[in-house]
Amino acid sequence: MCLAAPSKVIEVRDGIALTECFGQQREVSLLLMEDDVAVGDYLLIQAGGFAFERVEPALAEESLALMVDLLDHPDSERQLGLKHGAVDT
Repeated sequence: MCLAAPSKVIEVRDGIALTECFGQQREVSLLLMEDDVAVGDYLLIQAGGFAFERVEPALAEESLALMVDLLDHPDSERQLGLKHGAVDT
């Protein structure tokens, strides 16, 4: 199972966005995006490094907060089969 965490766009150039999620920066392709992407947008990113969907900021921030709460819960990693920090961004 792959969990896509919303990643915030911090730079856009030539069909590539530099994104940040949980302190990790990553360059992703915007090839699959139908709409323009701007700094401050939140995106969902496939494991292969392609952004595929924009997420409303309020929903993205709520989702990220829930993920942090879940990962901070002592039994969450065992129940979900996750290793801390293994959320795919």
